[in-house]
Amino acid sequence: MQDKKLNLSGFVGEWRLSRRITDAKYGQNGRLEGVATFSDHLDGLVYFENGKLTLDSGAMMQAERGYLWGADGTGIVVRFSDGSPFHRFDPTGQAMGTSHLCGADWYNVTYDFDAWPEWSATWTVTGPRKDYTSISHYKRV
Repeated sequence: MQDKKLNLSGFVGEWRLSRRITDAKYGQNGRLEGVATFSDHLDGLVYFENGKLTLDSGAMMQAERGYLWGADGTGIVVRFSDGSPFHRFDPTGQAMGTSHLCGADWYNVTYDFDAWPEWSATWTVTGPRKDYTSISHYKRV
């Protein structure tokens, strides 16, 4: 997979989503189990995830979020559902996404496509308000 670039159509469909969150600042560690779906939309894809988040404390809640994915010729651009910019990444092997500041906290993401069609996204968020790592694994349903 390392020398082969993915395109958007390779993501279309349903994926089993498993996410582990390790929160060093507040100890709100948890696990999300659910489904992520990519569907065609205009000139890109809609990403929508829905799952159950269970905190280590035992608290459970329903969680969902959505993004817009598009191609820009050299990579994949991810936008929030309202169209505002989020980040971009190169869909090959192990690749860093663009880091960005949100308020006073830094968000850094690394994607790993080496085991395609299984893949993962690791977010490391640090700053005065946040200090956590979120690792999401995706596997075709």
